[in-house]
Amino acid sequence: MAKLTLTPSSLILLSSILYILNKTDFAAAANFIRASCRATTYPTVCVQSLSTYASAIQKNPRQLITTALTVSVDRAQSTKTFVTKLTKLRGLKPREYAALKDCLEEVSDSAERLSNSVRELKSLGRARGPEFIWHMSNLQTWVSAALTDDSTCLDGFSGRALNGRIKTSIRARMTNVAQVTSNALALCNRFAGN
Repeated sequence: MAKLTLTPSSLILLSSILYILNKTDFAAAANFIRASCRATTYPTVCVQSLSTYASAIQKNPRQLITTALTVSVDRAQSTKTFVTKLTKLRGLKPREYAALKDCLEEVSDSAERLSNSVRELKSLGRARGPEFIWHMSNLQTWVSAALTDDSTCLDGFSGRALNGRIKTSIRARMTNVAQVTSNALALCNRFAGN
C-alpha cells in the first residue's frame, strides 16, 4: 500500500479547499434559513434564533422545523424557570403572585405541548398521505395550543394594577416565547403544505 505524504503547500491547499466548502455550505444553509423565515410573522427573530444552528439545519426542511420547535421548547423551559423564581420573591402583591402562579401553569403547559410537538415530529418518520397529514395535524395542534398558553399568561398581567418590573419582565420573556413559537408554527404549516 502506498504511503500518502502531504507537503506543507498541499496541506495549505487542502485546508483552503475545505474552508471554502464549509463556508459555502454555511452560506447556503444561512440563505435557506433566511428564505424560510420570510414565511413567518417575526422573520428577524426567526433568523436570529435559527442561524446559530445553520450547520445542523443545512437545507433540510424537517431539520429546520425540528430546530425551530426545539428552540421554542428551550425558551419556554427557561421562562418556566424564571417565573418559578419570581413566585418566590418576597413582597409580591397578592394579584402579582396570583398572576405569576397562573402564568407558571400556562408556561408549563406550553413547554409540555411544545415537547409533545417535537415527539410528534419524530414519530412522523417517513409517513406519507393520510398518516403524514394526521401527524402534522397533531403537531400543529400542539404548537397552536402552546401559543394560546403563552397568550393566556400575558393576559393575566393586563390592567394597570399589575404595572411594574414583574409585568415588564414577564412580558419580555413571554413575548419572545410567543414569537419563536409563532415562527415554529408558521414553519410547520409551510412544511405540511409541501
